[in-house]
Amino acid sequence: MNFCLDTKIIRPEDNNEIKHAIILLHGYGGDGKDISMLTLNWKRFLKNTIFLCPNAHEKCSINPNGFQWFDLSKDDPEYILQQSILAEEKLNQFIVEVQKQYNLKNSEICLGGFSQGCMMAINIGLTIENSFNCIVGFSGKIINKDNLSKRIKSKTNILLIHGESDSVVPSNNLLDAKDFLMRNKINIEAKMIKNCDHHISVEASSIALNFIKNNMGI
Repeated sequence: MNFCLDTKIIRPEDNNEIKHAIILLHGYGGDGKDISMLTLNWKRFLKNTIFLCPNAHEKCSINPNGFQWFDLSKDDPEYILQQSILAEEKLNQFIVEVQKQYNLKNSEICLGGFSQGCMMAINIGLTIENSFNCIVGFSGKIINKDNLSKRIKSKTNILLIHGESDSVVPSNNLLDAKDFLMRNKINIEAKMIKNCDHHISVEASSIALNFIKNNMGI
């Protein structure tokens, strides 16, 4: 099947049966290959899991070799919100395709993302009718709290991880997101990584893997 988004796919080794899927969303200016690096370690512990790492639907406005889920060239919250909702529509189409292709339910799918991809994972994961297995987000934030609070439909368990020294998406966004999610009665775990800037550290990857395993019952 051809998905609506160009996707790097990492299948289970030894032709193991696919029981779960993890969809990983890259950051601004990145691509699916970038974030697929997480799977090098994770796939050893998630033997019945297929990993799908799509490229965003748009070329990045500042890095034509990469992609963006929404444009950041305009410092306009309303414009950013509109663009992110268009990205949600494309990702929801992609997720339906994944479900059909691998015969999976939302409860068997984990969403993950870094930076802009984390922002999209939060929005997708909370505005869909049926909860996903879990959401894991690195170095992200809530795009628009007023808008999201009106659209929440599900209560997917969430883990958010952030580098304490992040200068791209400042770490105070972790506490802000945690407060928002708690007030909306979402099960949220948050972890601040010391001496870490805007990237996914080995410690962050390990914490995320354990969270995913616990939610998948592995």
